[in-house]
Amino acid sequence: MNTSHCMSLLLLVTAICGMQAQERQLPPDTLVTTQHNVTVNGTSFTYTAQTGTQPVWDEEGKPIASLHYTYYTRNNVADRASRPLLISFNGGPGSGSVWMHLAYTGPRVLAIDDEGYPVQPYGVRQNPYSVLDVTDIVYVNPVNTGYSRAIPEEGKEVDRSKFFGINADIKYLAEWLNTFVTRNNRWRSPKYLIGESYGGTRVMGLSLALQNQQWMYLNGVIMVSPADYKVLRVGGPVGEALNLPYYTAAAWYQKALPQELQQKDLLEILPGSEEFTINTLIPAIARGGFISEAEKETVAERMAYYSGLTQKEILQHNLRVPTSYFWKALLRDSEGYTLGRLDSRYLGIDKQLAGTEPDYSAELTSWLHSFTPAINYYLQEELKFKTDIKYNMFGPVHPWDEENDNTRDDLRQAMAQNPYLHVLFQSGYYDGATTYFNAKYTMWQIDPGGRMKDRFEFKGYRSGHMMYLRREDLKQANGDIRDFIGKTTTRGQSAKY
Repeated sequence: MNTSHCMSLLLLVTAICGMQAQERQLPPDTLVTTQHNVTVNGTSFTYTAQTGTQPVWDEEGKPIASLHYTYYTRNNVADRASRPLLISFNGGPGSGSVWMHLAYTGPRVLAIDDEGYPVQPYGVRQNPYSVLDVTDIVYVNPVNTGYSRAIPEEGKEVDRSKFFGINADIKYLAEWLNTFVTRNNRWRSPKYLIGESYGGTRVMGLSLALQNQQWMYLNGVIMVSPADYKVLRVGGPVGEALNLPYYTAAAWYQKALPQELQQKDLLEILPGSEEFTINTLIPAIARGGFISEAEKETVAERMAYYSGLTQKEILQHNLRVPTSYFWKALLRDSEGYTLGRLDSRYLGIDKQLAGTEPDYSAELTSWLHSFTPAINYYLQEELKFKTDIKYNMFGPVHPWDEENDNTRDDLRQAMAQNPYLHVLFQSGYYDGATTYFNAKYTMWQIDPGGRMKDRFEFKGYRSGHMMYLRREDLKQANGDIRDFIGKTTTRGQSAKY
């Protein structure tokens, strides 16, 4: 072979290798480890951060997906076996684990103001309230969220039925967690699941799947602003009525209630709205068009009192006022702003005042404003995880299969089988997507017999869906998790009734 042919072959091989090097994909099994320190509640300590990917395997042991995760362990722990492990999921479905990772429980939080609004330069700072002082934490990104991706067979498309649905999601994540716990020698540790929004549905189902399919028993399940599809996707008189106490809270914050209510504290007025909702509004809506006009007007008048809307508007909606209309209409004739869906402290400006729903979600644009640069900076520059893969704040997971949702009863069954298992609900009063009263209703429905009600706990906060963005609630909510873990790590107490 002459020199020119050798050179041509070399160039061809180089070009092919270069093309292969430019494929934008992550190895399905990789890890980067870094060392850090943080001061929590006045105590300084060092910790290890491990971030990387771990495969999801099919029944034949072939990798079908690669999940990205970040795992934090406190250093210099004498007895790792007795130290709790907190397993964290966000929701969506289709959301990365960025939200609670960089704003709630982790050792770093967003550089934002005390109410949660973006500030430049974007980035992170130490979290003085992180629960890393009492528990190790792993943040998991399901398929197509964060850096996690499905791995298609050669020449085939991804089998979406394996990942994108309530039950498929629970099944593969339970298998993945079995591998994670085994690899990291955490079988003896007390274990906790925490899930936000759709993550509430996810962790309810995982509680039983881990127990009955992986033989992994939990000490606690924490549901942050949980989405319960038994209400959200069903609608009807109960789902429609349960919004009213949220309307009361949001209108109170925006100073849109009658003076009699406005001059009182929020927690003084919510019980009245809740009682009216349960005892009067649900039965009234249930009777539909067969309620008398006099009673309908009386109910609408009281709804107006507790919502800041007019009696006329409520009657025009036949007592069934959608949340989207509330966000659009509450301040229409006063300040002209719309309210945020996930956090009604946030305000938006629409193209026109007329209409039945806002043009955009004011709170979500604000959050993406600060979270997106922060997570990209943090993973790549502080945790040294280098990749050209895009971090999916929200990934392509739809259509999502919502059939056969038994997750509420799954949690009840897991609790019945496991006397150690306790549940903590955390909700923001100004959350209009998964409202605090809906969370209370879910809690009441999980155990209809009431035999285990002393193992449930509800905590409310004066903020929205991501209540931890408000610094005061960041401190309180982490403190509530810390107390919950302290009460439910049994330290030798037998698991029996």
